[in-house]
Amino acid sequence: MTEARKALVPVWTLATGDVRVPALAGDEPMTAERLAELRGVLAALADAPIATLEVHPLPDKCDRSRGITLDAASPLAQHLSQFIAQSTRSSLTAARATAGGENLYRMVVPAKVAAQFGQGMVRPMVSKAAAGGIHSALMNSTGIAANATFVPVGKAAAAGAAGGAGATVGVAAAGSAALTVAAPLVLMAVAVGVSAHAEYKRQQAIEHITELLEQLHEQKLEEEHSELDGCRDAIDKATAILLDQGKLGISLGLDSAVHAINTALGRADRRLAQWQSALDKLPDGKPVEIGTLTKSFPGVDEHGGTFRTHLELAALAIALKRRVVVLQAVEHAQGDPDNMFENFTRALRRDQQRLDELESSIAGVLVRLSALELARPNGLMPVFTTGEVDRLMGAAHRIHKLGDGAMVNSRTTDVAIEIGRDKDGSVVVFPAMPMHA
Repeated sequence: MTEARKALVPVWTLATGDVRVPALAGDEPMTAERLAELRGVLAALADAPIATLEVHPLPDKCDRSRGITLDAASPLAQHLSQFIAQSTRSSLTAARATAGGENLYRMVVPAKVAAQFGQGMVRPMVSKAAAGGIHSALMNSTGIAANATFVPVGKAAAAGAAGGAGATVGVAAAGSAALTVAAPLVLMAVAVGVSAHAEYKRQQAIEHITELLEQLHEQKLEEEHSELDGCRDAIDKATAILLDQGKLGISLGLDSAVHAINTALGRADRRLAQWQSALDKLPDGKPVEIGTLTKSFPGVDEHGGTFRTHLELAALAIALKRRVVVLQAVEHAQGDPDNMFENFTRALRRDQQRLDELESSIAGVLVRLSALELARPNGLMPVFTTGEVDRLMGAAHRIHKLGDGAMVNSRTTDVAIEIGRDKDGSVVVFPAMPMHA
């Protein structure tokens, strides 16, 4: 930990277009807290989206299976390699930090910019390894992010390409703070990180659905699951082509996959409306019998059940749709390289608004269910058996836990995207995550 506290971490301020902002950073070392403040100020003052990029040692133990791997010829890897090459020419700190060739790059997008991606695009992902923790390749090392000293690299690309959002690397307008114009780098990092996050959510939903269906033996739900799971191949191929080669091909089966996903989202909408209607019909402030509740929410009082399977199917459809939305937004942005990041965020925000609303509404149903008070079952006998008491208490506990983790209109935070780079220039991009989970 002593070495971690003394570590010097180069940090660049990246712009997605020519912007003029006051020179706030200077070239003095700063703490992580000061860097977070700087990001917020820059996001508030700059006309174009601003991000920061840090470079850390690559942790020895890094679960690459959680991320999306791209070879050295992919657009993101090429943009990152070019950025590193130009930065090390003018910064001894950057040259020393990247000399080994293997590093972990952390791009942080301020909350103001992240809000353009939508409220529900990046949710906290609970880590099984540590209570209350979140997944992060960097945070699993030695806490270096909290103890390092960040050194601004203010002249990373003095000899870079011409300015403008389409430039791979350039310098922002004269007279402003030294900002590196790197719209394609920011765009691709955000796109891959968000796609990896959605894929992680898909994997979680698949695991839960498989377990639930093994208990239910419900043929219709099995078919719904199969239809959605069958979409993954087309989405994976489209993702590989777009993120590895930069252009989305045709005849991949993506259209049929999107149709199946949209059908599943339609089912989720209808089920949501039924759940909301059922809750609205319950008497205000009065206990509810389990039998009344299970008519509209079958299996809600059990570990598995049809209702919980419907929830997971909705989560799966949302995760798959989010991956498709990212692909469509990147393709749309690449059609206008001079206005790349703006096109990306505009397309992303428009298409995912429905997903955010659906996810938030489902969370609202879970919160309302968790707040219900269960009534004692009606019966002729004034005394209940031990089994009846145990069932009532167990059901109450499971229903009250439904609201745990449900997020209704959650606050947007800074978003971190971590990129592991190997010596051959290939990269693995880990799921985008909120900075403060």
